[in-house]
Amino acid sequence: MARASSPATELEVGGRTVRISNPDRVYFPELGLTKLDLAQYYVAVGDGIVNALRERPCMMHRFPEGIAGERVHQKRLPHGAPDWMETVRITFPRWNRTADELCVTELAQVIWSVQMSCVEFHPWNSRRGHVEQPDEWRIDLDPGDDCDFATVRRVCGIAREVLDELGATGWPKTTGSKGIHVYVRIPPEHGFADVRRAALAFAREVERRTDEATTTWWRKDRDPRKVFVDFNQNARDHTIAAAYSVRATPDARVSAPLRWDEVADCDPADFTMLTMPARYAELGDLHAGIDDAVFDIAPLLEWAERDEAAGEETPEEPEPA
Repeated sequence: MARASSPATELEVGGRTVRISNPDRVYFPELGLTKLDLAQYYVAVGDGIVNALRERPCMMHRFPEGIAGERVHQKRLPHGAPDWMETVRITFPRWNRTADELCVTELAQVIWSVQMSCVEFHPWNSRRGHVEQPDEWRIDLDPGDDCDFATVRRVCGIAREVLDELGATGWPKTTGSKGIHVYVRIPPEHGFADVRRAALAFAREVERRTDEATTTWWRKDRDPRKVFVDFNQNARDHTIAAAYSVRATPDARVSAPLRWDEVADCDPADFTMLTMPARYAELGDLHAGIDDAVFDIAPLLEWAERDEAAGEETPEEPEPA
């Protein structure tokens, strides 16, 4: 027997009307949160999620039956999009193919993506005007299987020390899972390979300052008690959850921007679809000033040259998609 569907509803978003079909479909079973709840969450943090995604190619993580069902990683904008949805064409040389990926410029586009069952938004670290030149350096602090979050917080503190010495402004956020991300704006003057080299040089400096961090490339060789400073998130076509993106966890966690003074005591479980709207209403977008704090990665490229001259092994860059 076919499952009964709830009547569609409509949301007014920035002067556009977005139809939400099956609004009562449960997406987070443990909490009973629905598709409509998800859409209303993104409306509540609207300026923040748009700022995080603006003009970036975006991978959509779709869950047509909710998070207990199949996850669809979708590069191409789904069929049937209204003419006000925007895209950017991405080339994938390995397969000699292209894809027109979601490119958000306004909140209604986020809500239409939710209508198409998108829960998580995973943008590139470059924008459509310079797709091959990143303008965002990403520091991904990824804990091993036996590493607690207190260790992640301490390593994040070391990362901030190095950023401060460089004169770079970092913008931290929880990943919405077990780690922390720190973003740094950079001028779009380098390709992915050089940004990755710079990120590796930074990661090595963090590793030198604490035995709780590692840059060991192969997971099987890593100490599971340490935090992997994952420089490879700066490679081409690597994406991670945007600030304010909901994650497909039972407790509906959110990748939450933080103030630096919150990092030492934060708990990722505190930031969810249920708690973030009130936090956002009180604090606004904590990453609102990110575009005004641009750091030239030239010193990091000098560090990379120094390390390479000293014989430091550089893991082979992944083959471009």
